[in-house]
Amino acid sequence: MLCFKTAKAAFLIGIVGTIFACDRLDGVGKVPAFKPANSGNEHMAMMRTPLDQSTNDLTYHEQASLWRAGRESLLGNQRAQQIGDILTVVIEIDERAEISNSSSRSREGSENLQIPSLLGIPQRIDRALPDGASLSDAVNTNSTSSSSGDGSVKRKEKFSLKVAATVIDVLQNGVLQIQGSQEVRVNFELRELLVSGYVRPADISRQNQITYDKIAGARISYGGRGQITDVQQPRYGQQVTDIILPF
Repeated sequence: MLCFKTAKAAFLIGIVGTIFACDRLDGVGKVPAFKPANSGNEHMAMMRTPLDQSTNDLTYHEQASLWRAGRESLLGNQRAQQIGDILTVVIEIDERAEISNSSSRSREGSENLQIPSLLGIPQRIDRALPDGASLSDAVNTNSTSSSSGDGSVKRKEKFSLKVAATVIDVLQNGVLQIQGSQEVRVNFELRELLVSGYVRPADISRQNQITYDKIAGARISYGGRGQITDVQQPRYGQQVTDIILPF
């Protein structure tokens, strides 16, 4: 009966493992596939804004002039300011943090209570006490405690990236919500960069760029998928056992 239960549990585990591995088996011998560029919030935002600006509303003199007014002119404001506009996000992170803590505590206490004589009462009580017990040394305690701790944290991060992001929404206070993605495939490894957050139009430079430290609620992800990433990840069974096993 025990062997049957063990075999049944192993069979169920095998089925679950096969289900989890189906997606991975589909990519055997194939390069990682790109996500469709015409899907997601970026594409929807661009579709909401017409790309060509009509000149019907311009006066005759404005149409004939070499120095036209507006965003499309040579000296016009080229910064992103409406849904569907594109701007460049500059990510240059060079951070280093080092924290070191040390603590030490020590305490020692001693208590001694003796009643050698009190109107002859201790002597009378000693007669009723068992052999070896005496009220002359009523209480005598000693205690010592000590603790120490030492900890340190060191972290260093450095990378420099640029990605084009799209304005996907304009909030009521004028703040722009942006989202951008970039995928680069080299052989059988695909690197993906994702960025999203909220920016003020005033923080966008004349080059239509903004640094990551001016993005509120910034979410920056730089990772990938492929053969190298697959090797670096532990197997599903190992991840499950690491969670379940208490030792």
